Amino acid sequence: MAERSGARTVHIVDDVPELAELRVAGVGPVLLHTLDGFLDAGNAGSLAAQHLLTTEPGRVVASFDVDSFFDYRARRPPMTFVEDHYEDYDPPRLVVRVMRDALGTPYLLLHGPEPDTRWEGFAAGVREVVEHFGVRLTVSLGSVPMAVPHTRPVMLTNHGTSRDLLVQENVWRGQIRIPASAQSLLELRLGEWGHPAMGFVAHIPHYVAQFDYPSAAATMLESVEVVTGLEWDLSPLESAGEARMAEIAAQIEDSAEVLDVVSGLEQQYDAFHRPAGPGSEDTALPLAEERNLPTGEELGAEFERFLAGLDRRDDD
Repeated sequence: MAERSGARTVHIVDDVPELAELRVAGVGPVLLHTLDGFLDAGNAGSLAAQHLLTTEPGRVVASFDVDSFFDYRARRPPMTFVEDHYEDYDPPRLVVRVMRDALGTPYLLLHGPEPDTRWEGFAAGVREVVEHFGVRLTVSLGSVPMAVPHTRPVMLTNHGTSRDLLVQENVWRGQIRIPASAQSLLELRLGEWGHPAMGFVAHIPHYVAQFDYPSAAATMLESVEVVTGLEWDLSPLESAGEARMAEIAAQIEDSAEVLDVVSGLEQQYDAFHRPAGPGSEDTALPLAEERNLPTGEELGAEFERFLAGLDRRDDD
């Protein structure tokens, strides 16, 4: 099987017959990417990738030289020690797979750990993949912890290298300096190189951000369907999301302090989504003005008990 190397960081398979039908139609594949690391609150991106891989494992058509990007001492890969010897080392892999959606349409999925170093080299390697396979659109999936309630639909921020790629108006407007990520730098560089790229970031309730949040994964993939025309059966993610909501509700029902905070977050969420009256420019949030919230120490103690309950359920 012929391969070639791009900037000595990625090895790309030359012959990918799965993409032949797209070439005949004169269109390129979509490339989805989600990386384990910074932009993965609630493990939303990881859950989305796991769902796609469970449905269609695909095959690797590009592989990055992970030794060039991975800090082994910061994120030590697991391995097994059996009585008197080591075995079953689980090495990190950063790969691109060719997949098919529910309609049989091929697409590409880039997944694995976020590079710890050489982000520019990583972006150049993805550019090699994009140009080699004639990718028509690159879409990223990510998630961040936000002050939003679990009792409302998952909110997304969409972003892209061109406004024509956006599918919705973002609720939040303004400018903010944020920590960069390999995914965000990749989108920036792809735009500079003339390749369309966009993505979705799910807002995860900050009080459950360290636990799986399947509803966010399902919402992001629904948005990807709208943008790309790809389709998947998302019912397993939706069912898992409903189960998680029930667990959260059960954990907080006996805590007046946590319920009070959730109620305040609901007011804040609803204020953002409430249509403004004629000539109204009032976007003030009611949380600070209308609620008598407990102290930070009280909230910390309540949320520690709340999260401990979820931890026990996850262990079970």
